[in-house]
Amino acid sequence: MSGFLFVVPPLVGHINPTVGVAAELTARGHRVAWASADPGLVRRLAGDEAAVFPCAGPVLTGEDGVRPAELRGPEALKFLWERFLVPLAEAMAPGVRAAIGEFGPDVVVADQQAFAGGLVAERLRVPWATSSTTSAEFTFAEALAGMPKVADWLATLLHELRGRIGDPSGTADPRFSPHLVLAFSTPELVGPGAGAGAGDRIRWVGPSMAPRPAAADFPWTWLDPARATVLVTLGTANTDVGARFLAECREALRSRADRVQAVIVDPANVLGAQADLDDLNDMDDQDDKDVLIRSSVPQLPLLERVDAVVCHAGHNTVCEALWHGVPLVVAPIRDDQPVVAGQVVDAGAGIRVRFGRVTAPKLGAAIDAVLHEPGYRAAAERIRTAFRAAGGARAAATHLEELAGATPSKEAP
Repeated sequence: MSGFLFVVPPLVGHINPTVGVAAELTARGHRVAWASADPGLVRRLAGDEAAVFPCAGPVLTGEDGVRPAELRGPEALKFLWERFLVPLAEAMAPGVRAAIGEFGPDVVVADQQAFAGGLVAERLRVPWATSSTTSAEFTFAEALAGMPKVADWLATLLHELRGRIGDPSGTADPRFSPHLVLAFSTPELVGPGAGAGAGDRIRWVGPSMAPRPAAADFPWTWLDPARATVLVTLGTANTDVGARFLAECREALRSRADRVQAVIVDPANVLGAQADLDDLNDMDDQDDKDVLIRSSVPQLPLLERVDAVVCHAGHNTVCEALWHGVPLVVAPIRDDQPVVAGQVVDAGAGIRVRFGRVTAPKLGAAIDAVLHEPGYRAAAERIRTAFRAAGGARAAATHLEELAGATPSKEAP
């Protein structure tokens, strides 16, 4: 029996893929614990019985509750690193160190954005693996070769951070473990050359799917088997900027009500606000027969019944759709989403539209294409086959067991 400590940021999309891996390790008789700045969020996603060591750090309301929505490009990157990732690492480090001391893991599994996991593990000479919940990081790391000033800036940030919380003599990039990188995707989506710079450390395990608590009140009988069903979702991170886009989606889908029905996820009720602004109060958006609007949906079981997904190109949503062989219309907003959207398009599994400018007619045309042109579904099904063959949580657990078994006894300095 080995012990595995998962170090995760307080972000839904970064915790979800590891939940299945942790469950698989537990089922095999191993000890599993978590270190997080939001123990409540971990227990909501991993189960009330999850052992969680608390760390300091921000508790967010969504996947990205810190950065101002208007930031883009280099300014967004600078904010992400200087105002979130580095401070989060510094805040979490004492809690991670205490968790390692109390739990005594054989392996630390550090999320790619929870730098404290890798740096503290390196300092304490505990073998660690990287949990890479978005493949965009590989593309970004390789792109730095053509941006020497940005590469130098990031190298300086990481060097200074290591000096404060890690081993000053260490050399590992906390985003890429020298022992093992678990990538929750496959080259069929990411592209055959992705991650080449990381060598043979990467294990492409595909998406990690685990059962999630399902909303008991979802009206499954509302779904009309005679019409195609389209799911529209912007994830949990983009409620602040989604009103216009969701309204355009609703208009596009209403105009196709003779052949398409839609489920729109609207956690912040922005469509209700938009309806008021547009004097559309006579429309019963919540319960009409063509467009169902809900604050949340049981996404995994719903994907078994939909024919297309319109989304922001969030890595988890994209992978969950393609796991079910469902083609996509992707409208990236920020962060890794443009990279993931490019992967979808390059793989032939979807169409990209402009989030900030797309109109209902253009959205409708894109939805029609992924529903009716067979190449998109064929590509999605090809990726589905690759995802399922990669092994998911079971494969990830096996790689972690091998790392734990291959490690010599450790002794903290």
